[in-house]
Formats: sequence, structure tokens, C-alpha cells
Amino acid sequence: MLLLCWREWTRVWEEWRTLWAVWGCSSYLLSSSPSVRCSPEQGFLLSLLWMESPSVSETQKQTLGKIKKGNMKETEKPRAEDKFCCISKLKVFLLALSLAFLGKTMSGAYMNSMYTQIEKQFNIPASLVGIINGSFEIGNLLLIAFVSYFGAKLHRPRIIALGCTVLSFGCLLISLPHFLFGRYHIESSISQRENFSVMPLCLVNQSLFSLPTEEPSTACIHTATVVGPFLGLLLASFCAELFVDVGSVGPDEITITATDARWVGAWWLGILICALLNLLVGIPFWFLPKSLVKEGETSEPEETSEKSVVPLQDNDKNEAKQNMYEIAKDFIPFLKALFRNPVYMLFICITVLQFSAFDGMVSFMPKYLEQQFGKSASDAIFLIGVYNLPVLCVGYFSGGLFMKKFKINIYQAANIAFWVSLLEYLLYFAAYWTVCDTAPVAGLTVSYEGIEQVSYAENTLLADCNRDCDCSLKIWDPVCGNNGITYVSPCLAGCKSSRGTGRSVVFENCTCVAASGFSSQNVSAILGQCDEDENCDKMLHYFLILSLVCSFIFSLAAMPGYMVLMRSLKPEEKSFGVGIHGLASRVFAGIPSPIYFGALIDTTCLKWGTMTCGGEGACRMYDIVTYRWLYLGLPAVLRGVSYIPSSLILLILRKKQKSEKLVLLNAPVEMQDKEQGAVK
Repeated sequence: MLLLCWREWTRVWEEWRTLWAVWGCSSYLLSSSPSVRCSPEQGFLLSLLWMESPSVSETQKQTLGKIKKGNMKETEKPRAEDKFCCISKLKVFLLALSLAFLGKTMSGAYMNSMYTQIEKQFNIPASLVGIINGSFEIGNLLLIAFVSYFGAKLHRPRIIALGCTVLSFGCLLISLPHFLFGRYHIESSISQRENFSVMPLCLVNQSLFSLPTEEPSTACIHTATVVGPFLGLLLASFCAELFVDVGSVGPDEITITATDARWVGAWWLGILICALLNLLVGIPFWFLPKSLVKEGETSEPEETSEKSVVPLQDNDKNEAKQNMYEIAKDFIPFLKALFRNPVYMLFICITVLQFSAFDGMVSFMPKYLEQQFGKSASDAIFLIGVYNLPVLCVGYFSGGLFMKKFKINIYQAANIAFWVSLLEYLLYFAAYWTVCDTAPVAGLTVSYEGIEQVSYAENTLLADCNRDCDCSLKIWDPVCGNNGITYVSPCLAGCKSSRGTGRSVVFENCTCVAASGFSSQNVSAILGQCDEDENCDKMLHYFLILSLVCSFIFSLAAMPGYMVLMRSLKPEEKSFGVGIHGLASRVFAGIPSPIYFGALIDTTCLKWGTMTCGGEGACRMYDIVTYRWLYLGLPAVLRGVSYIPSSLILLILRKKQKSEKLVLLNAPVEMQDKEQGAVK
């Protein structure tokens, strides 16, 4: 009995307490500030008890309606001006997105410039490097449809955060082989650990070339997409200057320099930095709302805001209910319309050809500068970034500003893109004159007597001066004789003794140096290849200046060309058309281009390295004349063919423009005839 009384008393008390709170809230609101909000329960009771009461005036009803709507706002979408750590959420999102673009483009540029280092460490050919390069595009193709479909339906900031996290773990996976394979073994003919005064080289076996160890070893967004590659190349240049096993190998143990073909930079260090950056830039996205109301919509009535949320939710539900048949029914007509658009299809052909040339050249440009001009990987990467990226930014900006100021139509844009690109294409051929003389290497580019001859056969490494030395033909440990000729190894140079340790080793009594006709009492050689001719540095500067000019001119034509693509599509086709355009460029250019560029470059190899297991490794020296003709010639052919569809686009647009002019000229005549007919 007491329990029942207690329950009844508690129920009555709760009712009185609620009514008292409602009365206090409403009286305060009706008498003073309407900006004060009550709890949802109070607002609900107010609407039930008083809104239907005849004793309540219209002003009171409107004010009580505000109470109700104020409580409903708690479930509305966050607004762009809402604060997140004292900064509006819209600005936080833009900043985070810019950093995400920065991390992505920085990682991509870094990886693209470090493929030669990976090639050397793991002794793989350039064709396999091309497959690794193209695999990035394959990964894009596997996920692009999934992300495009679900990205609009799920929590977009969290999808971006997940993407940044996946990219971060992908970078960690890329760096993992360095730690699994242990320390990098430099193929060498000398011991880095023994301190000796005289060491016999000729007539001994070559078991000392490797020393195995057991130690493991929007504007802001567009700006970010430009700054990212620049930072990536600077980071790559810094890491390429460090030895791959930095921290675990002392300076005295490294017997090669950064310009040596066997040098491998600390490529894994930059990958770890990129992984950390991508992980950090993804953190803010986890705390952002699913969507934001635009800042311009803050002054609209609450009724409009409430009504705008409901249709969006209904649309999401309706889209989720669509089956595959309905999607295919819309997909196929759009696809047919694009295929029947001649300007669009010809533009895709141009993109595939141009992007194939561009992607192949960029992928192997560091290797080209290393082989052609004798630069280290660090210097090559730095020069590419400094000479090309800034002018590309200026060119894109100038082209866009020109298009906006003069209000260019599609035919004028096509003409500008065609003739500007053609001018750059003609200037491009000047690169064939920015060349260096072939480095003299005995048995490969010159004979042991110093006569120029290029040989791809191994038996030419043997001569009378070293035939009795029992030398291995597989090893690559170049030495520079004091006659200016490089020899593949001290043994093949016929050196009988050596003195010193580490990089200061000097090989003496080299019979092949004497056989070249070099007259000196002391025929010796030192570690490393002979230095390039002084004229080579001058030619490198000419090549870089030409590259700078060509990059600027080509970037000027980029914006008019993109305008042709966009204006060739109807408004409802643009999103799908741009997607198909990107898909085609990846499938037909981004994936195969590095592969066949790498395979062709492999055909110019004069001397292959040797793996620790005895197999064929990475190429140590190329026939730079043939390399130059292939590296510069293949893009020239691809780009030259691209001007055929470019010319067809000009003809189509010109014919279309003439027909439109005729229609405009005939329009007043037709209107006049109609007016005369109406008068009659």
C-alpha cells in the first residue's frame, strides 16, 4: 500500500514539475527574449497544451512556434559558419582537403622520381619499373567506380579520411621490402673492411666483390596540387643524396659516390615521411559532419531549411532503391551520345597520344639525365623540379586568365591550343642537339686501344692485356685509368696491385692502361667512372632551358584544350564525359606507356649488373646515343600523330561555326517574312 502511494505521489510530482517548467519557460519567452530555447519535452508540451487554446493570442502562438522550431534545429544539418576549434567548419574542410591533395600529389611525385633507386636496389629491369609505375593507375581503376558510387551516399569526409589512411598504409607497404631484404650489397672488387697496402687483383678469383651482412635494414586546392609535386621532388632530391642504408653503414664503408650507377638513395625514408603526412592530414576529416548548409542560406527562414532537408533525405532513399536495370537504362544512352560526339571522341584520341608521350618521358627523365649528362639522381630530380614545375604553374594560370579576359569561344580555343602546342612541338626537336659525347668505357664504347666502337657483347670486355687474368665479366666495379678511359673492373683493367682503403684505393701496374698507348711510368686507376667532359655541363644547361621554355608554352595550351573538351559536351553529359575521358587516359596511356617505354630503354643496355644469386640485375650502362633517339623519338612520334585528330577537330568546329553564322544571318530574314505574312 505504501509502495502504491509512493508511486502515485511521484507521478503527480513529475507532472507538476514539468508543467511548472513549461510555464516558467513560456512566461519568460513571452515576456523577454525569444532567443532562449527550452528543452524538447517542454516545447512539445507547450505545443499540445497551449497552441490549441482560444485564450492564447496569435503573437503568443508565433512565439511558441519559435520554441518548437528552435528545438527542431538541433537535428538540422550543421552550418558552414559553425565553429570547429575557433575556425568555421567550411574553412577547416577546405584546409584539410588542400592538405589531402598536397599529401597525395607529393607522394605521387616522390614515387615517380624514385623508381630508378628501387630499380638499382632490387636489380630489376626498366620494363618491370614501368609495370610498377602503371600499377598505380590499375589501383585507381579498381576503386574509382566504387568510390564514385558510394562516395555521394555515405559520409564523404570520412570516406576521404579512409582514403588518406589507406594511402598512408600503402606507403608503409612500399617501404617494407627495404627492411625485409636487409642491407644493400654493392658489387665491388675490393674489401671495405680490410686495411691493406698491396692487394693482388689480376690472376685472382673475384670472391671479394660482395660482403653479405645479416643486419636488416579550389584555388587553395589547385595550389596544393602544384605545391605537392614540388615538395615531393625536393624531398626526393634530399633522400637520393643519402645512402640507402643511412644510419646502419659508416661513411668509411661506402666506396662509391652519388654519381655511380650502383648508388642507391634512401628512397624508403621519404616514403615513410609521405605515409606520416597522409595519416595526419586525414585526421580532421573524421570529426567533420556529413554535410554543411551553405553560408548564404543562414538568413533563410527555418521552414525553408526544414523543407530542404526532407527532400534530400527522400532523394537519397529513392536513389538507394534504384536497381541495376534503371541505372543501365540511363547509362547506355549517355554512353551512345558520347560515342556519337565526334569532337569528344577525337579529343580522347589526342589525350591518349599526348599523355602517353608525357607520362613516358616524365617517368624516365631522371634516368635520362643520369645517363646522358652524368648527373646523380639527387641533382637530376632537383633540376627537374626547379626548371619545370614553377613555369607550369605560371603557364596554367596565364592560359586560364587569357581565356577568361577575352571570352574565347570553342573554335578560337581549339585554334589557340593547336597552334601553341605545335610551336612547342617544333621547339622540342632542338633537344636532339643538346647531347654529350659518349663516355669512353673499354670494351663497351671504345676498344682497349681507344678506338670508338659500341658493343653489346660480353666477350669484347676481354683483350690481350687482361685475357690471362681470369676476370669475371659479370661484375660492374668501374675504375678510371689515368689515360681517361673507364674500365669495367680493376681486373679487366689489368691492375696487379692496389694501395689504400675505401674510396681512396689506387690500383697500380694496370697493363690495359698501358696498352692504350698511354705513356707514363705509373699506369694506375682510381675508383669510379671518369668525369664527363666540361662541354657536358653546358649542354645540360641548354637542355634544361629548352625544357623550361617548352613546359611553359605547352602549359599555355592546356587550358584552351580543356575548354574544348568541356564545351563539346552538353551540361548533363559533362560529369560522365569527364569521367570517361579520365578512364580512357588511364587505361590506354597511364598503364601501358611506362611499360613499353621501359622495355625499349632496356634494349639499349650495354652492361647489366649482377644479383647476389648470380642472375642478371639492373642495367649499369646504356648506349646513350640509341637511348636518346628512343627517349626523344618515341614521344615525338606519338605527339606528331596526335595532330591528325587535332586537325579534324578544327575542321569540324569550323564547319559548325559557319553553319551557326548562317542560321544567325537567316534569322532576321525569317522574322521579317513572318511579320509580312501576319500583316497580309
